[in-house]
Amino acid sequence: MMKPFDKLLIATDGSENAKVAVAQGLALAKFMDAEVTAISIVDIGSMAYLSQGPGMTDVYSYLEEAADAAVNQVRQEGENIGVVVKTLVKNGVPANEIIEASKGYDLIVMGTLGLTGLSHLLIGSVAEKVVRFAKGAVLVIRAPKDQ
Repeated sequence: MMKPFDKLLIATDGSENAKVAVAQGLALAKFMDAEVTAISIVDIGSMAYLSQGPGMTDVYSYLEEAADAAVNQVRQEGENIGVVVKTLVKNGVPANEIIEASKGYDLIVMGTLGLTGLSHLLIGSVAEKVVRFAKGAVLVIRAPKDQ
């Protein structure tokens, strides 16, 4: 019998709300003995709203470090429960990059909310776009209301 999901892609931005989805995705991967890749996107679109100037390199470095930290947190959590996690950090528009990456996976696991009030709206639309256009199944985990 074929397993329904052999390869999981867990999308994270490192936010508290994403951590709920990460935990669920890792538990599911352990249960199904699935391969896992954690993906985080350095959102180059958000940088377009910032004025160009000497600080742009610092902003990009910060975003890249945050993305690296997010996927490494998933790798560490996976290690803690016996799930091997590969990590992937890409530059681009989050929904587009997740959709592109989805071509190699059976299931995408992601949360609905982001880091701030503004990101809340953006990440919500990211989840919606991924659900509509990703190849394969998408599991969207809602964070508890009290967070």
